[in-house]
Amino acid sequence: MELVSEAGAVGGMVRSGSASKDAEFEAYMSARQPSLLRTAYLLTGDRHAAEDLVQTAFAKLYLSWDKVQRREQIDGYVRRILVNENNSLWRRAWKRKEVTTDQIPDHLPVHDRHYDGQRSALWEFVRTLPKQQRAVIVLRFYEDLSEVQTAEILGVSVGTVKSQASRALASMRGRVATQSTLNRDGEEER
Repeated sequence: MELVSEAGAVGGMVRSGSASKDAEFEAYMSARQPSLLRTAYLLTGDRHAAEDLVQTAFAKLYLSWDKVQRREQIDGYVRRILVNENNSLWRRAWKRKEVTTDQIPDHLPVHDRHYDGQRSALWEFVRTLPKQQRAVIVLRFYEDLSEVQTAEILGVSVGTVKSQASRALASMRGRVATQSTLNRDGEEER
């Protein structure tokens, strides 16, 4: 007697329903990968870490693909995976210290800068925010999500999103003002 598993395998053979699931998932992944990679980069600040984060998110999504009943909310579900995985990676002390390189650097590494001028300076301020504030800023202003959508993704109240955004913006404004004062006084820019 052959047993049918929940995954749809019959005696080691995969049923055709699995093929349509794979095709549907692959289409979603192909369409959304660039956007999710951008979000992951903004959360991590590192291209390679962002790629790993997106890969992990897609793997977790694939495992839950059959359970997702409201397909219009998949993006929010994946963003929540990205934020949660990024936060859990930062809790691991070894991850913070890990740096891979082909050569031993003669000096401290300079982070990749994909923007120049003001955008680059602004991104440097965002990168210094605490992880919760940074996640709120990325989702609200880079991903252009509403306060409600951001709250759902982060699993917090709308009030928390508002207060975290307010604190983050105030902190960034203070740093911009301090930086501007230093620059006018003839001090060296960072």
